[in-house]
Amino acid sequence: MGRSRESKGAILEELKDSLAGSQLAMVIDYQGLTVAEISALRGKLRPTGTICKVTKNTLMRLAIGDDQEWKPMTELLSGTSAFLLVKDDIGGAFKAYQEFKKESKKTEFRGGVMQGQLLTEDQIKSIADLPPKEVLLAQAAGAINTIATKLARSINEVPSSVARGVNEVPASLGRVVQAIASKEAA
Repeated sequence: MGRSRESKGAILEELKDSLAGSQLAMVIDYQGLTVAEISALRGKLRPTGTICKVTKNTLMRLAIGDDQEWKPMTELLSGTSAFLLVKDDIGGAFKAYQEFKKESKKTEFRGGVMQGQLLTEDQIKSIADLPPKEVLLAQAAGAINTIATKLARSINEVPSSVARGVNEVPASLGRVVQAIASKEAA
């Protein structure tokens, strides 16, 4: 006997909430995996803030609805699908899945969706290889700090240059007067 309409509604709401809190969704074919293997995958993903949802494609299609951010995922909905919904650590989640895939040799990566874009495995790998957000923020702050320091040095150099120029005027004037006097004497 199938699920009741109420339980499907609850599952649908849970899927919508999970999608709303995710920044990336990866779709894999889990055919051939045992319950223990799926549990192992979930265990590997949990520390990265990723949840693994195994649900019918029709329920996921309903959860996506008209949401343009997730609409491209409908192209990946066929066969036995598991959905890896990444909330925080894209790099960690992708690496955890790759490690699981290497160990089990049973899953197939279909694709991913991020910000309304359908992504291939290579594209997600490129995103996963980026430094963590904290490192990128530190690099940006360092670059801004460098610019501010150089600007401060340049601004401090202006009065010094003006002062050197003002100090040079009397000496130059003295040399000019001596040159004129020497010319008149000659």
